[in-house]
Amino acid sequence: MNTRPALSLDARLLLLGAALSLVAGLGAAPLFDLDEGAFTAATLEMFARGDFMQTFLNGLPRTDKPILIYWLQAASVALFGWSEWALRLPSALAATAWMAMAHAFARRLYDPPTALAAGVLTATTLGVALISHAATADALLNACLAGAVFAQYLALRDGDRRIGLVAWACMGLGFLTKGPVALVLPLGTALLYCASRGEWARFFRHALNLRGIGLFLLIAAPWYVAVTLMHGTTFVEGFFLKHNVARYAGAMEGHAGGPLYYLPVLLLLALPFTGLLGRAALDARTLWRDDFARYALLLLALTLALFSFSATKLPHYLLYGCSALWVVLARQLAARPPGRAMWLAPLLLAALLLALPDLLAALLPRAQAHYQLMLADLDAWFGHGYRLGWTAMVLLALVLLALRAGRRALLAMGIVFSLGYSLLLLPAVGGALQGPVREAGRVAAGIDAPLVMHGLNMPSFSVYAGRVVQRRAPAPGDVALTRADHLADLPAHELLYRHKGIALVRMLEPTP
Repeated sequence: MNTRPALSLDARLLLLGAALSLVAGLGAAPLFDLDEGAFTAATLEMFARGDFMQTFLNGLPRTDKPILIYWLQAASVALFGWSEWALRLPSALAATAWMAMAHAFARRLYDPPTALAAGVLTATTLGVALISHAATADALLNACLAGAVFAQYLALRDGDRRIGLVAWACMGLGFLTKGPVALVLPLGTALLYCASRGEWARFFRHALNLRGIGLFLLIAAPWYVAVTLMHGTTFVEGFFLKHNVARYAGAMEGHAGGPLYYLPVLLLLALPFTGLLGRAALDARTLWRDDFARYALLLLALTLALFSFSATKLPHYLLYGCSALWVVLARQLAARPPGRAMWLAPLLLAALLLALPDLLAALLPRAQAHYQLMLADLDAWFGHGYRLGWTAMVLLALVLLALRAGRRALLAMGIVFSLGYSLLLLPAVGGALQGPVREAGRVAAGIDAPLVMHGLNMPSFSVYAGRVVQRRAPAPGDVALTRADHLADLPAHELLYRHKGIALVRMLEPTP
């Protein structure tokens, strides 16, 4: 018989609000280049080629990521049609599952107040709120990692090999989403955790669970084998050697950073709950004595170490080690009500987002010419609605700070922030930077001519045009997407569309 108390109405409303914030505004912003554009254009090319085993981008093999997220995006657009909403839906659903797992795990391990805080906090931290609205592999990978680390902890604690199978299944899905990181982080954490307790036998029972390993291989191996048999070693060599080994050894695409890169990133990813990190830092010795908190800290430390030594650094990499940390922060919040210091981060964040258009305008004269053009109409995108929305957030934070509001008010603030990102921030930034690319793609969709990109890399153009676009120098008869400041360097052409820094031209036959 279940003796756990039922959730109160306000707790249910908070969880519902957090879940809705993950799916709100999925279609409000254009696709962002490069990442969203590359993932979704590769999904488009699967349909264009009739090949759902290997991905291509601009007509060339794309070996950046395994297949699972592309399959899910393909299924979504097959059901709902081609739109930003449908392409982002798999990420939003994965983040919702991530939130649900955090809630269920914390309820099993602790109590309903901790579970409530864990679910809402997981859904509404800045890092999670943003990747839940991105048509990339990251929300799906984090959901797989969350399932793996939560199930693995319970398997290690209780010696239950059946729940250990859940961990192995999640690692298999993660390996099919983004590769070795889905195996390295959970098993590495298990090794460190068992070593810290001197329980080596427990680790080896989990790591050498033959049924678990078999389940992992059953999920992950068939596609890797099939793609190798069908397409040779192109994917395996490109993915494992270039996008894992080479990415670790050398900075790719300019994504470099110093050894302390991820420390400020952690503070940003946890917004608006960054104050809880300070509380956790002060309680570090106590947390180390708590069994699950130790496990969570070791996962975070392993992630920090692994990616701090990597030459290629991106902010969202740190989220791979944060699922258990969010539960620890939730436990901290449930144990002690937030003081006024907890409201400083929400207040500063709201003030920063309110001032964002003015900050961008001040920095604009120092930006590259292309970005000066793209951001020339800031007021059109960061208008009265944007400013009124974040002004209300600043005032709300000030009131709650003055009242020294409680736990649920802080959680509700997180939900409001999450809605603000999806309904105010992302549409404004996306409209300013990506709006012209979207419009150029829609113009190109009605033109019967080969499409190319020249002098820029905006793969979302392919999605909006609805067909494969090559990256090469344009030839006569081609319709080319290019930067407006490159027009003078092109041979004879007809201008079809131009807005801010983006131009679409039809290349003409040279005159005799």
